[in-house]
Amino acid sequence: MTTTAEQFHYPGAELTLFEKAWNWKAYWSQQMVEFVRGDVLEVGAGIGANTQLLSTLDHQTWLCLEPDPELIRCIELPPGGRHQKVQGVVGDLQKTDLFDTILYIDVLEHIEDHREELIRAKQHLRPSGNLIVLSPAWPFLFSPFDTAIGHFRRYTRQSLRAITPSGMIEKRMAYLDSAGLLASAANRWLLRSEMPGEQQILTWDRILVPVSRVMDVGFGWNIGKSILGIWQLRETGRGSVKPCNEPSTNRRP
Repeated sequence: MTTTAEQFHYPGAELTLFEKAWNWKAYWSQQMVEFVRGDVLEVGAGIGANTQLLSTLDHQTWLCLEPDPELIRCIELPPGGRHQKVQGVVGDLQKTDLFDTILYIDVLEHIEDHREELIRAKQHLRPSGNLIVLSPAWPFLFSPFDTAIGHFRRYTRQSLRAITPSGMIEKRMAYLDSAGLLASAANRWLLRSEMPGEQQILTWDRILVPVSRVMDVGFGWNIGKSILGIWQLRETGRGSVKPCNEPSTNRRP
């Protein structure tokens, strides 16, 4: 694999702050645990915080793909030899690079052409492989914070479903963190902060996230500041075959 991302630089500075959001990370990871398996591709691995968090989930191998050369140097791989890190983007993968699970954890909203991105990702899934996206929800919550860290958008169920690649079966589409939605709304209309402070993050994580665990169930996963989308590649009997009406987006390095 080669890279076309040598000049990429991530504009956000929130990664080390949110690394301390242990309750939140434990919450969303539990929501996807049954869908993570086999050979895993983590797109936009950042500083590797989620890599460490998810390293105990069922998997055979784990590839951390990160385009920012400074961030990828920060990734400390879990022991055991099943993890590796590569600087690059999905478009740098070879056609033969196939996975059972592909993760976009707070990444897809940073990609301008998100529809083409998911089509590219699908081409690297094995039959019955899972594509998992966790992203910020609700466009009305878009704030200076989103702009500061390079977000192009926030999602709704409808907008995330609208970019589902053909041949994918929706397994789950749920909003998470209903209590945190109130905090995000306060930041959007009152604080207008470009970057939350550590105390804000800790208050949200230690107080609001545990409340959300209960409220989200009561609301039927219909309210929350984040959205979780999970799709499975349909079995074709011939492997992952690209439909004739879907344009090829593979790039040979």
